[in-house]
Amino acid sequence: MKPIIKAYAFGLIVALGSSATAQEQLTIMPQTLSNPDNEPAPVHPVPHDRQVKWNETEFYAFFHYGMNTFTNKEWGYGNEPETQYAPLGKPDPRQWLEAVKAAGMKGGIAVVKHHDGFCLWPTETTEHSIKNCGNTNGQVNIPEAFADAARDLDMKYGFYISPWDRNSAYYGDGTNRYVKDVFLRQCYELTAYGTDQFEMWFDGANGGDGYYGGANTTRQIDADTYYDIPNLRDSVHITMPDCVMWGVGGEARWIGNEAGWAGETNWCFGSGTSGNENAVEWNAGESDAKATTAGWFWHSNESVRSLNELWKFYMETVGRNATLILNFPPNKYGVLPDYDVNRLKEFGELLQSRLGTDLAPRATVTASATRKAGASRNYDASNLIDGDKDTYWATDDGVTDATITFMFPETTNVHYVAMQEYIRRGQRVKGFTIETTTDGSNWTRQASSVLTTTIGYKRIIPLNGSTTDHGNGYNIKGVRIHITDAKACPLLHTVSIY
Repeated sequence: MKPIIKAYAFGLIVALGSSATAQEQLTIMPQTLSNPDNEPAPVHPVPHDRQVKWNETEFYAFFHYGMNTFTNKEWGYGNEPETQYAPLGKPDPRQWLEAVKAAGMKGGIAVVKHHDGFCLWPTETTEHSIKNCGNTNGQVNIPEAFADAARDLDMKYGFYISPWDRNSAYYGDGTNRYVKDVFLRQCYELTAYGTDQFEMWFDGANGGDGYYGGANTTRQIDADTYYDIPNLRDSVHITMPDCVMWGVGGEARWIGNEAGWAGETNWCFGSGTSGNENAVEWNAGESDAKATTAGWFWHSNESVRSLNELWKFYMETVGRNATLILNFPPNKYGVLPDYDVNRLKEFGELLQSRLGTDLAPRATVTASATRKAGASRNYDASNLIDGDKDTYWATDDGVTDATITFMFPETTNVHYVAMQEYIRRGQRVKGFTIETTTDGSNWTRQASSVLTTTIGYKRIIPLNGSTTDHGNGYNIKGVRIHITDAKACPLLHTVSIY
């Protein structure tokens, strides 16, 4: 018998034997390449899909409404009579959402239980709720109406539910009864109004003085352990897979202030205004800010902030790799006041006039370095202007210095350049500059006063360096972005020019 010979080449195994037929002699095994599309390796940490979808919401509203609206307080003590909640009109969450949608917001978070423990739905966990309100207007189930309106308006929605409860006798009483029988059950009850929530907002309060069922004492807890976060997180994600848990949940972070700004350097991991480049968990920043002047809840002496102030908030949050949740409080009639509604409409018009028309698709775009294409994906610079968030430009591994150039067929007036990294494979860029040219040969650096370090999900650079002064723009023929440093080969999915 002849010896058997085996040949291995690219997944093909051939076995030869004296008694085998020609068909039997050839066995073809399919080749499996480890990375047929030549995709860059992820740079950890990377976001979960729900965190990417949350980031894509960008700009959304906060609606602080409840018992405090009627007591003129910011933090209720928990001993307020339920009948004090007596709206002067029928609360209208649809009106809230229609108003903020006109401003360009993509969703909203409704406060349905604040620290006073009063619940704006007929919960089975406490009598401190709308079940015992002061009139028929107060019987409106706020989370139910809010969720229904959001879905009808094609907007994202979620709820703020305070873990701290100054009304409950069980809060911080040395047992786990509050968490098990009250807080977790309340969170579960809210899933009845929709499992498509995009965010649950958990304030990080650690307790303090309160009514506590008549004890009238001070109770402190350790928020890291008391609220049974692992169980809460698992329960939320089983029922609401796209819901990000803010604050206590640890999936998105407070930006570190309530003044409407994030750091110019802003990593999607770590804590505070700038994050931490070396942190190990994805934890993108959310900036919560008040659009009115008196407080989070409605107060009779409040006014609404100017268009320029709101623009500054937007540019220093959404424009700096954070999301912006901007608070507009409903009044005692359960609606947003006319001055808020009018300002929201004006801001939407302002946003559209300044960032509504992307000029980049009119330009010819080239790059100094482009990653080799794979079997079904390329990494060309043209991906930056194709309107598809799932295609991106990239360089080869190890190339962290590259330029992208946009040349217009005619002189064009521009004010802003916006860039977005493909964050599904991590945040990478550590340094960049932006230049413009009037003749295609000589280049001038713009926004030299801006700290051009990180990009992340989105970075909007005002070419004049100002987040308040729109200015007259620059009449130019071209824009050049120079990536000067990155943790690994840079990936950008969109560049917009306004």
